[in-house]
Amino acid sequence: MADETGTDINPAPQANGPAPQANGEDTAPAIGLISQYVKDLSFENPNAPAAYQWQSAPQIDVQFNIGADNVGENLYEVSLKIDISSKADEGTMFVVDLKYAGLFGVRNVPDDQLQPFFLAEAPRILFPFARRVVADVVRDGGFPPLLLEPIDFHGLFMQQAQAQGDVGEMAPVGQA
Repeated sequence: MADETGTDINPAPQANGPAPQANGEDTAPAIGLISQYVKDLSFENPNAPAAYQWQSAPQIDVQFNIGADNVGENLYEVSLKIDISSKADEGTMFVVDLKYAGLFGVRNVPDDQLQPFFLAEAPRILFPFARRVVADVVRDGGFPPLLLEPIDFHGLFMQQAQAQGDVGEMAPVGQA
């Protein structure tokens, strides 16, 4: 049997994957959630304790806004702004203002792929945790927990992109 020891430190690329980098650098695109947190939270119960006695069914208004900002080299903060008001015929029962954010690290991702991630996928990741915060704060305010309906962030992003003509025509991430 022959000795097959060679000196080639750059082996040929594998048929099923990218060629390894000579210096060991990983050039694959990657986005990772570093941290998530409540950035701002306000709960108002302006008509307590009278509001607990009201018999009329409340009308609940929920508004969402998504933002993404570059906060450092390869770091982006994506925030969900959720404004909720619950009003009955007698007056306002409660108001919730929540800004829930996540810090994402980005490596080797093309710029044209950032916006779809930050406006569709990142909110999908953050929403269940923001939903829990809303349910808990409403419950802690003396009302039944408010469980927000799931949201199709990808579908909303695609609707917005179609309304503007093309994803590429949308404002870049971090600019409004």
